Amino acid sequence: MKVKFKGESEEYRKLRDQLLEAEIALKDQTERVASLRRQLPRGPLVETDYVFREGPPDLSDSSPAKFRDVRFSELFSPGKDSLIVDHMMWGPGDELPCRMCNMWADGYSSIAPHLNDKVNFVLVSKVEIARLRDWGRRRGWEKMRLLSSHDNTFNRDYFAEDENGQRPAVSVFRRTPDGKIYFTYTTEMSRTPGHHRGIDPFSAVWHLLDLLPEGRENWMPKQFYGPESRSAVVSLSGPGSAPDARK
Repeated sequence: MKVKFKGESEEYRKLRDQLLEAEIALKDQTERVASLRRQLPRGPLVETDYVFREGPPDLSDSSPAKFRDVRFSELFSPGKDSLIVDHMMWGPGDELPCRMCNMWADGYSSIAPHLNDKVNFVLVSKVEIARLRDWGRRRGWEKMRLLSSHDNTFNRDYFAEDENGQRPAVSVFRRTPDGKIYFTYTTEMSRTPGHHRGIDPFSAVWHLLDLLPEGRENWMPKQFYGPESRSAVVSLSGPGSAPDARK
């Protein structure tokens, strides 16, 4: 079915049809990439049953007595043998998380109920669990599991940490019927020089901005917008000092 809007010029239709062909080719290429990803052979065995820190589902409950250790193997629910891990850039010495990772996590939290219907999904950060939960409460991240890798080598072992600090990544793991867990995939493109936008496809924000006539330009996400961006002085070294980012 040919589309033609009232009042459009011939030049507009000519270029729009060329764009449509490119959009279809991009869709087909995206599906080919997904197919290649599914064809990857099983990766290396996860030999360490990493211990993370986690708190209760209610992020407003900040009692340290309710924080607990949770092992990597326990992140797999019955009947769900795949695990997606969002590696959030936030080191113990950083006041706040990476602005890009923060935006991605805002989006992931919104879709977490859909993901969790099919797959296990968690966010992992190197920052201490109390600070991660405090920030997550302010952001409204109640719909996804927040884990701290502060006391283990998980980030470094899966290339989410190097000599320069924390790195962004999304990784996938698979549990086999015998209970063994294997690494299957992580986002490597952002570690390739000149391709720092390798995780952009996982954020709807960039796709929507790319629809604009002016494109995304030099826009970058912020921790706060509006009045908060002018007045917020944030410290998460202790409880309850940052403004509520959900307002």
